[in-house]
Amino acid sequence: MLLKEIFDEIDKRQDEMVKHRRHLHENPELSFEEVETAAYVADFYKGKDVEVTENMGGEGLRVVIDTKKPGKTIALRADFDALPIHEETGLPFASRHDGVMHACGHDAHTAYLMVLADILNEKKDNLRGKIVIIHQHAEEAPPGGAKQMIEAGVLEGVDNVFGIHVMSSMPLGTAHYHKGNTQTGRAKFRVKFQGTGGHGSMPYLSNDAIVAASHFVTAVQTIVSRRLSPFENGVVTIGSFAGEGTFNIIKDSVTVTGDVRAMSDEISHVIEREVKRIAKGIGETFAMEVEINYAKDYPVLYNDPAMTDLVVDAIREAKIPEVKEISDGGPQPPSEDFSFYAKERPSCFFYVGAKKDDAPYPHHHPKFDIREDAMAICAKSMAAVTVKYLMED
Repeated sequence: MLLKEIFDEIDKRQDEMVKHRRHLHENPELSFEEVETAAYVADFYKGKDVEVTENMGGEGLRVVIDTKKPGKTIALRADFDALPIHEETGLPFASRHDGVMHACGHDAHTAYLMVLADILNEKKDNLRGKIVIIHQHAEEAPPGGAKQMIEAGVLEGVDNVFGIHVMSSMPLGTAHYHKGNTQTGRAKFRVKFQGTGGHGSMPYLSNDAIVAASHFVTAVQTIVSRRLSPFENGVVTIGSFAGEGTFNIIKDSVTVTGDVRAMSDEISHVIEREVKRIAKGIGETFAMEVEINYAKDYPVLYNDPAMTDLVVDAIREAKIPEVKEISDGGPQPPSEDFSFYAKERPSCFFYVGAKKDDAPYPHHHPKFDIREDAMAICAKSMAAVTVKYLMED
């Protein structure tokens, strides 16, 4: 049985996955700067019977496995950028680069998919159609590597796209999915209040930007509580308030930045409208000039119901020994640029538990780490999806 042969190969090559993951973990690179990472991945495919396109939309790679038999074309995606975080794990393979760390699991995504792609390529005579492997740069920073790779043509000829994220919050041995809107869309804003500075003893001769900006910070908290239905999901977070000055000087300008998350495009529009309305209204109230910069980063990630059913059925039917539970994990608050693929093709993005019982630190934490045996579960789950997708009508 083909799937059993693939699983056996995955078991034999778990140490190889670990080796790749640890190399990547030791040598992290920030979004749009992954030159050595991309070279490492490209070198892995040298001499193999695959078609490799490098520098796709940046540092991304497109690897095509062609069975030479008619059929559908599936794309499997993994990201490989790191974060601007100083690692505090104390691991023997901790980051060698100060202030840069794989704190989200992208090293594991890349490692499992490299090995799985090699195995699928070795077994391609027993498959049909094509498999496109997307090794993507810059998931963490807008405009996002996915968008750039799509613009460069990574999805040409592709019918559907699948991706996995390891989750440090979910127990090992579990796989999770969700249909429909699954991860939030993201936006950010920057609002500058320009007043008139002056002496702290004579506020009547000035126009205090700190007072106006403080009102703005308070007022935007009402967007979620007073403008959204309790059955709708949205978050507005003020991330910075640049109002530092001197105790006896009235500040002439203050810049406030914020983060917005929403689980639907409609709610995203409402929040944008309200942030701008409140900022302009406070500008009028305090007779200040207001400069508003509002930028949408990533759309809501939508999981196609049919593709999600395929994932669930594939994992259940494969009876992967390490998977003890597959369930609807519900929507996830973070944003994810896989959403750009899902806007272009019916897709599914699902999750594999990788929680370390002794240190379950969240993603983007300086002590973040995962159970490395989760990579084999990722590989087997995606193998099951790929075989079912390509071989069943």
